Amino acid sequence: MNTWINKPTRALEEFLQTEYQNLLGNGPFSEGNGFEKLGTYKEIIEEHSHCAGCGVALGIRLAMAALPSPKDTFIVGTPGCSFFSLSQAAVNYSNTAFGNQNAVASGLKRMLSIRHPGEAKDVVVLVGDGGIADIGLDMTLHSWFRGEKITTIMVDNELYGNTGGQESGMSPQGRIMNMAPTGKKFPKIPIYDMAKQSGCCYTAKVAVSNPKALADSVRKAIILAREIGPTYVQIYTPCPTNLKVPSHQTLKMAREAEKGYYGFEEFLSSEGEKFLDAMR
Repeated sequence: MNTWINKPTRALEEFLQTEYQNLLGNGPFSEGNGFEKLGTYKEIIEEHSHCAGCGVALGIRLAMAALPSPKDTFIVGTPGCSFFSLSQAAVNYSNTAFGNQNAVASGLKRMLSIRHPGEAKDVVVLVGDGGIADIGLDMTLHSWFRGEKITTIMVDNELYGNTGGQESGMSPQGRIMNMAPTGKKFPKIPIYDMAKQSGCCYTAKVAVSNPKALADSVRKAIILAREIGPTYVQIYTPCPTNLKVPSHQTLKMAREAEKGYYGFEEFLSSEGEKFLDAMR
């Protein structure tokens, strides 16, 4: 795993837009770039396919900037809004069928462990709430039950954004949306609590309005997954388009949620705590 797999063949390089070529040379992989230098380099191309003010795009950018070892990280995705930026970023990325991303990530992690024994090769699932909590819930939970050493990151916009704004299992109860005109009928699925009960040694719940806590959570999750077991980070990434909110108010929505039901939470198992203490 290295930057060469993200570079085009020389015969096709001239046809790529200049911005993407610059991203390859000065993106998350470049030496010295990281979360601390966020804003001095690009994580994705500017003309990506996300809506203006998209919380998912912001969550993905922050998560990618926080990767502890970008060159040795493989991100596994699934169809949905998250695909739009991940497919246009200079990262090791593979898209899967909707919902089976944790199964694919499990096999990939095992293969990398055999092919690169003793080396840290991080496998990170980075998808939306529909892929993890709804369609992919069974494979998500079973990867945790098995103790797969992968990190699962949910960019939670609390709805199905790219298919018209219908409710998802992560939508809050009572929320009115395009395809839920009378409001969501049941509570938000407690995936964060389920992760703690299903074998994850580290879990965190954070909003995009708290970037430092987000970056710290992503780093901890990936480092712990290398040695201890599965980890989970849930990021609140509001969708202004389908919630009918002006695009410039995305962070305002996130801050309001952070003060209420989406405040920062973190869980660390005793084994995980000992591991981090030993690293200090």
